Amino acid sequence: MTGFNLDQYALFIGLDVGKSEHHATALTSQADKVYDKALPNSEPKLQQLLTSLVAKYGPALLVVDQPATIGALPVAVAQSLDEVEVAYLPGLTMRRVADLHAGSAKTDARDAYIIAETARTMPTALRAIADSDEQIAELAVLAGFDDDLLAQTTATRNRLRGVLTQIHPGLERVVGPKLHHNGVLDALIRWPTPHTLKTAGRGHVRKRIAKHNPRLAAKLTEQVFDALDAQTVVVPGTNAAATIVPMLADQLTELYTQRAAVFSQVEELVDDHPLSAVLTSLPGVAVRTTARLLTEVVGKEFKTAGHLASYAGIAPTTRRSGTSIRGEFANRGGNKRLKSALFNSAFAALSHPPSRAYYDKKINQGKTHKQAIIALARRRLDTLYAMLRDGTFYQDPTATVTAKNFSEAA
Repeated sequence: MTGFNLDQYALFIGLDVGKSEHHATALTSQADKVYDKALPNSEPKLQQLLTSLVAKYGPALLVVDQPATIGALPVAVAQSLDEVEVAYLPGLTMRRVADLHAGSAKTDARDAYIIAETARTMPTALRAIADSDEQIAELAVLAGFDDDLLAQTTATRNRLRGVLTQIHPGLERVVGPKLHHNGVLDALIRWPTPHTLKTAGRGHVRKRIAKHNPRLAAKLTEQVFDALDAQTVVVPGTNAAATIVPMLADQLTELYTQRAAVFSQVEELVDDHPLSAVLTSLPGVAVRTTARLLTEVVGKEFKTAGHLASYAGIAPTTRRSGTSIRGEFANRGGNKRLKSALFNSAFAALSHPPSRAYYDKKINQGKTHKQAIIALARRRLDTLYAMLRDGTFYQDPTATVTAKNFSEAA
């Protein structure tokens, strides 16, 4: 939602949110500053301030620069009050508006004033915040933590592969791509160096791997010992690796366990959402992508698919200046989490014939792999927008389209 009606507000409150305290600036409709102080991040103080300001001046519009995480409490408090409406000013927009104001200082007080003044004079820059949906809020927290776990998993796996490459490149080429298997990690915890693996023997290593990955054990064990036989020298640093490798393998095992636990909760919440069946009917959209779509798209109002594409950062940016600069360039802005989810979803959909055909068409036009995937993601977003708008399930372009409301699947 954009375009707030300013006539219904007597007061505009800009809130520059922080971890321990916020800074609030309140302006009347005539631009008189009636409040400009730091404010503790606590419910009683927030409620007391908003209640007193509304009682003295009338209905208020509270605008924050961060509606989630550290800004979640003031948003929730404001939404609980009858004569206070809440909106947020996107960070990039706020920084651009700040350039229009005198001075270059970056202070909480200046930011709060800019937020309040923008709310008073530029309502089209604001975005509405819907009443909190407990299910979506839980998904946002879990999906964010899952992203953190993924980053830690990738870093730990790369570090482990780096250590193995240093002491025995041949061994790393065999087990490196298999580090997502618990059997491989268990074997590395028990026998972290080439010497200890050789000493254990094929039988013990095979049995250790087979406890977790029985179908992988025999073939992988032979590959491991073939690699061990190919290198006879002991590389300096191998003794230190005996300490590091089991630690990293154990960390990786724990991270996989944590991600599985988080995923089960995400899956349960996604399955319970009424739009789950609609979103997952689109090829390439699974549980984690659905969770991201629910947290980043559902509840926000986009007038067109192009508006949504711009918000996601997958719409190309046109640049023209005279005759020297003409063309379209990749958008480096947008919602990074949503952009990543749409990109990965498009890549996963390449096994879907219509998606593959469109991708191949772009490749034949001279696009790079990344450009073709982004183009596919943009095209799929048009379909996704229509599905959410109409509550209909995905249908292949060649299939007979039968309208079906998502409520039928609830």
